[in-house]
Amino acid sequence: MEGALKEVRTSRWLLAAVALCAVAPALAGQARPERARDLGIALEGTPGPLDAITDVPGVAVGHTTLIQGSGRLRVGRGPVRTGVTAIFPRGTRNLSEVFAGWFSLNGNGEMTGTEWIEDYGRLLYPITITNTNSVGTVRDAVIEWGRTRVSEVFNCCLPVVAETWDGELSDIYGFHVKKQHLFSALAAARGGPVAEGNVGGGTGMICLGFKGGIGTASRKLADDHGGFTVGVLVQCNFGQRRLLRIAGAPVGQEISDPKLCYDSPQLDSTRAPRRCPGGSAERKQEQGSIIVVVATDAPLLPHQLRRVARRASLGIGRMGGIAGAGSGDLFIAFSTMPTGRPDSTGVLSLRMLGDEGIDPVYEATVQATEEAIINAMLAARTMKGADDLVVPALPHDRLRAVLTRYNRLRRAP
Repeated sequence: MEGALKEVRTSRWLLAAVALCAVAPALAGQARPERARDLGIALEGTPGPLDAITDVPGVAVGHTTLIQGSGRLRVGRGPVRTGVTAIFPRGTRNLSEVFAGWFSLNGNGEMTGTEWIEDYGRLLYPITITNTNSVGTVRDAVIEWGRTRVSEVFNCCLPVVAETWDGELSDIYGFHVKKQHLFSALAAARGGPVAEGNVGGGTGMICLGFKGGIGTASRKLADDHGGFTVGVLVQCNFGQRRLLRIAGAPVGQEISDPKLCYDSPQLDSTRAPRRCPGGSAERKQEQGSIIVVVATDAPLLPHQLRRVARRASLGIGRMGGIAGAGSGDLFIAFSTMPTGRPDSTGVLSLRMLGDEGIDPVYEATVQATEEAIINAMLAARTMKGADDLVVPALPHDRLRAVLTRYNRLRRAP
């Protein structure tokens, strides 16, 4: 892999699996990753057909994944474990605005464009997610891309670009994400199944003491609640293993190994005690972040979408997240309902779900956020990155055993 930068440009899990074989031979031959539903985890709610954010009609997702090099960190050269993820609210052929709202549970992170959303409640550009030090590059690239594609950009708004920190596994100060990588993610965006785990912006992320990354899930509301769909996509890089809970079971306490560690004989005095096997490089306090994108076709106005975005916090809490002082927990929600055009007097006519009917949307957001995080962790694979740091994947067999012991499986897988 040394010296050859490889890119994964797809949002479909099958194509992603094929492409990833070129950049990560350890993944070769693996079938579609098991997801929460495949394991029979006892989760609430009814998922959509794909159990993904793309169950919301029109939503499209694309990734560019960058994996290069191994061994000792050399700033500017690698190892590289990073990327970009892009979400189109109405698909790649319809760039009309959507209503949106956002929420910060803890602000040790960045999500650009939020002041525009705060005042105007509208989103024009695709949402993009990357690593902390690439926000500026991706933001500039989105604006360049949108200049000839998105209407009204000369008179309004800035793009939403969010981030989490992948500096433990990747050469984050090497600034390896370039404009063309953002363009590739946008060009790759599709509906259908969404690649999860070590892909896109989630490539180098760590979640609740195991390998994390991109995850998604959805909920379909009952007909008597409008039949609406709520979809969630997360980039999870937060939490401590001791706090990890899945379907209420204390998984982090039950699965205390393998630990993060450095698989290298050449370590400085600070890292030597963290050498594999036996040593531990796990986070001592909350230092990660999580980005949550909530999509729905329910007719919601910006002030309602802000309230929906807040509910992602409850799904994170179910998993053991505490929004620690070192965490950037930033959420955005949008509705794909038509925003319409004003009449000759400048008046818009809009539909709005009444507050007496919004609770099922809140509940679906909590449920889908929880499951999206689980799916991210189940799809992620063990990764070795900068300075030979090894971040283990959540072991499916041991997870199944724990959930069986706590009676948290719906059925025998």
